[in-house]
Amino acid sequence: MNNPNKTRKTCKTSRKSVWRLHNRVAAGKPPVGSFPQLKKGFVGFESFVPNNNTMISVFSDEYYMKQAYQEAQAALEADEIPIGAVVVCNNKVIARAHNQTETLNDVTAHAEMLAITAAANAFGAKYLDECTLYVTLEPCPMCAGALCHAHIGKVVWAADDPKNGFSRFGKMLHPKTKTETGVMHDECLALLTEFFKKKRCFLRKTAIFAHLI
Repeated sequence: MNNPNKTRKTCKTSRKSVWRLHNRVAAGKPPVGSFPQLKKGFVGFESFVPNNNTMISVFSDEYYMKQAYQEAQAALEADEIPIGAVVVCNNKVIARAHNQTETLNDVTAHAEMLAITAAANAFGAKYLDECTLYVTLEPCPMCAGALCHAHIGKVVWAADDPKNGFSRFGKMLHPKTKTETGVMHDECLALLTEFFKKKRCFLRKTAIFAHLI
């Protein structure tokens, strides 16, 4: 006859193990221990939340876009246009970058361009057909051209760029490249809007001060 106390103890221990695994994966750390669902590798892991039947996907578009958003915040702190990007391969971030056009005095130093170069170095190949680029703003034609030549597998961006986005110029990505938009749209757009609002305010104040002199 089964011991109900032993069963409850085993269930409680199992829940703790799942939580520990979930926290490690969420922090970007490799899993520790023996878990049957990970025998095929640390890819596409999903875990059950204790006392809840809802599945949580650790490797989601929102998760990686948050990484790109953090890069955009780093750009903001450096007084750069707040755009960030990360390149993901096999559910692992292999490259991250943000706009550095002012810092490097280089008009081509867009987040996407820097991320592509870093990813190619990390990947050890110029073609990134197994990779996904996450970026907080729709790529411009220059970046789209680079992504096309890199044969990027997928591009995910948060906010559309109606003025300078590549999509208004027609199909510029590789024919096999998949796209997705709108992930964390509001957060990324708010970051850009606030940046340019402060810039316009600064320019107005500067113009008024110059006129007084």
